[in-house]
Amino acid sequence: AAIAVALGWLVAGRVLRPLRAITATARRISATSLHERLALDGPDDEFTELAGTLNGLLARLEASFQAQRHFVASASHELRTPLTLDRTLLQVALRNPGTTVEQWRLTGREVLESGKQQERLLEALLTLATSEGGLCHREPVDLGEVTYAGLRGAKSRIERDRLRVETSVSPAPVLGDPDLIDRLVANLLDNAVRHNLPGGTVEVSTAVRDGRAVLTVANSGLVVPPAEVDRLFEPFQRLETARTSDGSGHGLGLSIVRAIAAAHGAVLAAHAPPEGGLRIEVAFPLTDSPAQG
Repeated sequence: AAIAVALGWLVAGRVLRPLRAITATARRISATSLHERLALDGPDDEFTELAGTLNGLLARLEASFQAQRHFVASASHELRTPLTLDRTLLQVALRNPGTTVEQWRLTGREVLESGKQQERLLEALLTLATSEGGLCHREPVDLGEVTYAGLRGAKSRIERDRLRVETSVSPAPVLGDPDLIDRLVANLLDNAVRHNLPGGTVEVSTAVRDGRAVLTVANSGLVVPPAEVDRLFEPFQRLETARTSDGSGHGLGLSIVRAIAAAHGAVLAAHAPPEGGLRIEVAFPLTDSPAQG
């Protein structure tokens, strides 16, 4: 009997050894050591499969934490820069005893414009956080009507830059958050106008295709390297050669588009034509086949 107990204890120890290794490693891992992985020697069995699954989870967590740290650092920089500029403008005016009333007015206007840019950035950050948190409610929305409204809102900028707009807007019913869909359309149009050439073109269309409501926005512009297309949908990412008409872009527009599309179960695709510009397509589920959220 004693031999059987000892033998059973030995076998149990061997069987549970991988589990103890997994437990010890899991206890060591924290937010600052997500690079660690579970390493098990031995045959492919349930423990090895468990370790592989946990390693995959750790890899995803590590990538998520890295993205979050990068986002926080970038957001801090974007918020700090205009505040530093405001302080510099005011310090220069205060240190100069000969500052005239007109110079004070000019400084005030510059600080106000900087404040508007900060407001736009904060609003964009809040929109990004809201859209990444999922949808609280859905209601029928005509993508075509939202697109027409967006074009009317962008009319003055389109005329200022002498852009030619080609439209083919048809009814395209979707189920979603009207405010977020409005922001998605506005951001796509803003990107198409902002990153364009004087006298360039903007193509906008909505249609029902292959069981989905599809919005397409394309523009002329500088050549976008194909390898850079995906990066443009990351927060605070801009092309080094990008031209903006007013220099007020904060690099969040397309990342917000991606987050809103994902929240609605929409498929987002982007293509950089060799002649320049960018073509972006967002395909939403139709009203009668909504995404789950």
